Amino acid sequence: MSIMRSSNPALRAFAEPQRVGDAPIRSSGSRAVQSNTMTVGGTVTATGILVGICSATAIGSWALVSNPANAGLTMPLIFGGLIAGLVFGLIISFKPRTAPFLAPIYAACEGLFLGAFSLIVSKNIPQSAGGGADNTIVFQAIGLTFGVAAVMLIAYGTRIIRPGRIFRSVVISATGGIMLFYVVAMVGSLFGFKAMSGLLSFDNASPLSIGISLFVVAIASLNLVLDFEFIEKGANRNLPKYMEWYGGFALLVTLVWLYIELLRLLSKLRNR
Repeated sequence: MSIMRSSNPALRAFAEPQRVGDAPIRSSGSRAVQSNTMTVGGTVTATGILVGICSATAIGSWALVSNPANAGLTMPLIFGGLIAGLVFGLIISFKPRTAPFLAPIYAACEGLFLGAFSLIVSKNIPQSAGGGADNTIVFQAIGLTFGVAAVMLIAYGTRIIRPGRIFRSVVISATGGIMLFYVVAMVGSLFGFKAMSGLLSFDNASPLSIGISLFVVAIASLNLVLDFEFIEKGANRNLPKYMEWYGGFALLVTLVWLYIELLRLLSKLRNR
């Protein structure tokens, strides 16, 4: 069996066919072994819990900073949640065994970031009539995120999309190119070169900027297919039980990315 690889860094552990972290892959020779190994159902449960934690903390973060008296907490929540989420995410990625304990903390940090960040975006999207903030864009992005995830899951489950070698290579290469673009744009903006970062701006409604957002949304969506495949393969190969939380964490990483990119795309379209 060839070694499979994912463009989601959180799923790199699935690429090792013999060991995950410090734990060897177990055979499926007994019920006791099976009860201590990864299952698709267990991963679905872990994913649901993580999404629930992320959603709850996002709602709390939104409610907190929407109060004018707490306006000063907006940026600390955004940067604090983002940085803490990055730190915990890296730890989980390199030490999958920590996923059952750190993945919920990661989800909470992402929720704190997303709640405050989404409120900032909504405040900068004027309503078509009367002015003021337009909160509907956030609900539209949430609905589209779960809608796209459902469509990708159905397409994968019914084998409408069959991730072969070319599919994986294209998605992985495109994802790597997008991440490189993000980094170069960020570094360039620090030195006053804002041409690339401007294309990522939420209020840039140029055809090129919108086209880039459409491309990124498409690639983020296709990453979900790779995530589903790796979770299925991991369950079939009887990976350790804690990998259910690792798989849920990986899916949450992709869902958060997809949500942000959909929010960016909708914001650009509203500004046309």
